[in-house]
Amino acid sequence: MRPSICFVPPFLLLLLHLAFARPLFPLPSKTKNEEKRPLQTFRPYNIAHRGSNGEIPEETAAAYLRAIEEGADFIETDILASKDGALICFHDVTLDETTDVAKRKEFANRRRTYEVEWFNVTGWFVVDFTLEELKTLKVKQRYSFRDQQYNGMFTIITFEEFISIALDADRTVGIYPEMKDPVFINKHVKWADGKKFEDKFVDTLLKYGYKGQYMSENWMKQPLFIQSFAPTSIVHVSKLIDSPKVFLIDDITVRTQDTNQSYWEITSDDYLAYIGKYVVGLGPWKDTIVPAARNYLMPPSDLVARAHAHNLQVHPYTYRNENQFLHFNFHQDPYAEYDFWINTVGVDGLFTDFTGSLHRYQELTSPHRKDETANSLLVKISQMISAYEGL
Repeated sequence: MRPSICFVPPFLLLLLHLAFARPLFPLPSKTKNEEKRPLQTFRPYNIAHRGSNGEIPEETAAAYLRAIEEGADFIETDILASKDGALICFHDVTLDETTDVAKRKEFANRRRTYEVEWFNVTGWFVVDFTLEELKTLKVKQRYSFRDQQYNGMFTIITFEEFISIALDADRTVGIYPEMKDPVFINKHVKWADGKKFEDKFVDTLLKYGYKGQYMSENWMKQPLFIQSFAPTSIVHVSKLIDSPKVFLIDDITVRTQDTNQSYWEITSDDYLAYIGKYVVGLGPWKDTIVPAARNYLMPPSDLVARAHAHNLQVHPYTYRNENQFLHFNFHQDPYAEYDFWINTVGVDGLFTDFTGSLHRYQELTSPHRKDETANSLLVKISQMISAYEGL
C-alpha cells in the first residue's frame, strides 16, 4: 500500500524548527534566483497587516508564513530598534500587550515612563532591552477573543529575518515595512556611526537588494512600499532610496508625531500636492475616509477622490473579520465590507488581519484569468443579472 502524501502548511513547519537549535531563516537568503510567479498588479493589493495576525500572534515568523500561504501580495511589519540598535519587527514601543514580559521577574525593574507621541506612557519599552533579551520573550495574541493556542510559541524576529521570509517564498511577495515611532527611537537609541534610525532602516533594505521606483523592473522583482506616519522621515529616506513610499494618516484627533500637524492640515489639497513629491500613496485609518456613528456608516469623505486626483494610491487600514470591527451595514459579512471598499470607495490596497478572507473574496470576484473557476463565473453571471435588473 502506497503511503499517502500529506501537505504540511509552512507555518506548522515552523513549529518543527522551534524544536531544534538551528536558525529559522538563512541570512542572507540562500534561495536560488529562480524565476518566480510575479506579483499581481491588476487588482487592489492584499496587505497582510502584521502577518495573518487574526489567526496567529502578530509580527511573528509564523504569522508571515501563514499570510504568504493564504495569498498575501505584501506582508506588512512595524520596525523598531532595540537598546543595542538591532532592528526588530514589533508594533508597540512597549512590550506589555503582546509578550510575556510582565511575568519575567528578571525584568521587573525595567518598567519606565516615557513620552511617546505627546503622551506619557508607562511599561516595558523595547528600547530598554538588547536584542538577546528581546529574543527570550514569548509573543502572545493581542486580542482575547482570537485563537490563544499559539501563545508562547514564537519569538520576536528581526527586520532581516522578516525580509528573508519574503525573499524565500516560492512566489514574489512584497514587503511593506513601517518606520515606527522614529522620533521616539532616535531619542532613545544611538548608533556608533552617528546614523539615525531611518538611515539604518534604509541600509537594511539596500543590503538585500531593494531598490527601484514603483512598477520598475527592480521593483517588480522585489516589491516594496516604505510607510510612515512621520512626514520628515519620509522626506529624509527619499534622499536615500528611490523605492515607493506611503504616508500613513491616523485618526482625526491625532497630530503628526514629528511636525505636530492636524489631520485637516495633512489632508488638505496643498499638503497632498507637497507630500505627493515624496510618496505614491496614502495609508489612512479607514474610519476617517468613511466615518461611522453608532456603528453605522456615514457618507464618505472626498479623501480618496482627492488623493486619486493627485495621482496618489489609497491603502486604508485595518480590515478585520470579527463582528466587533464590522459596521452594521455589512451584516456581519467581511466580504460585504471588502466589496464596499473596493467597488464603491475605490481603494487601491487593503491592510487586513485576515489575508485568507480577502484573497478568497478577490479570487471569487476578480480572479487571475488562468485561475478562473466555476464559482467565480457564477458570481460574474449573478452580477450581470443584478445589473440588468437594476436598469
